[in-house]
Amino acid sequence: MMQISIGQTIEIVYQDKSGKISQRKIDVKGIRGGYIRATCLSTGAPRVFLEANILAWQPVQKKRYA
Repeated sequence: MMQISIGQTIEIVYQDKSGKISQRKIDVKGIRGGYIRATCLSTGAPRVFLEANILAWQPVQKKRYA
């Protein structure tokens, strides 16, 4: 496992099964059996990502309001 946690917001670089590479921010909802269930922040749609197809990731800093 890549140290991604449920409830975390991350930015990923992802390669789909056809080879297309995309970059997106997601809210992680669940992790099981090499799959990450998440909500895509740009579309609001639920998605499932194959962990092996995540080429890079980083945590997203949440904005703090004063």
